[in-house]
Amino acid sequence: MPMNLTGQTALVTGSTAGIGRATALLLAAAGATVIVSGRDADRGNDTVAEIIDDGGRARFVAADLTDLGSLRGLAEAAGPVDVLVNNAAVQPLSPAISQDIESFDIAVAVNLRAPYFLTAALAPAMIARGSGSIVNVSSMTATTAMAGVSAYTATKAALEALTRSWAAEFGPTGVRVNAVAPGPTRTETVLSGAAAAFGEDGEARLGALTLFGRMAEPSEIAEVILFLADDRSSYLTGAVIAADAGRTAA
Repeated sequence: MPMNLTGQTALVTGSTAGIGRATALLLAAAGATVIVSGRDADRGNDTVAEIIDDGGRARFVAADLTDLGSLRGLAEAAGPVDVLVNNAAVQPLSPAISQDIESFDIAVAVNLRAPYFLTAALAPAMIARGSGSIVNVSSMTATTAMAGVSAYTATKAALEALTRSWAAEFGPTGVRVNAVAPGPTRTETVLSGAAAAFGEDGEARLGALTLFGRMAEPSEIAEVILFLADDRSSYLTGAVIAADAGRTAA
């Protein structure tokens, strides 16, 4: 039986590109009304148009997750949701000894503060309804040491800790909270970072870190998010699913 989100509303942050966009498309294909969110209105509207062209339902809400006012506006514009996917993230590339404070603060704001307070704003309606699914997008770097991304990895490790804390907090009310920790994925951000770090063979070198010898497609990560959003994962909460082709198990 296919996964079915008909009649549900899903908000996906950072859904104008990469994993977020793939997730928005997949949730819409499963029947959800999707709120696409991000800073780039053109990309956001393109994503909405593709969903509608495929017979789905979606709308775009612009949001700058570094700004608390914009974050509150997103929560108000979204209204009650059944599924929240905290996907938006930034990844500063810098050794710790040369990490600038501005980029560090932006990473904390987008990767940690935004999901915290967006969840705090939207969870009450889920709690009142007695159901809901919150999916946090973490990273394999939360548990696997990699040089040059310490600010990013710190925020993702904290997000996984929040996943467990929220599961304990919301579980008795029927609201589930889980996370997916992707390995190397073919998004613009990851590919540009790989090129900066390794040159032309950056994609191959990142892919070689996994047991499959390749990077993931965004749609492969989106499939895991769909599973966590759907009732088929009804007995899962507080879990972090490693979608990294065995990288953290090897």
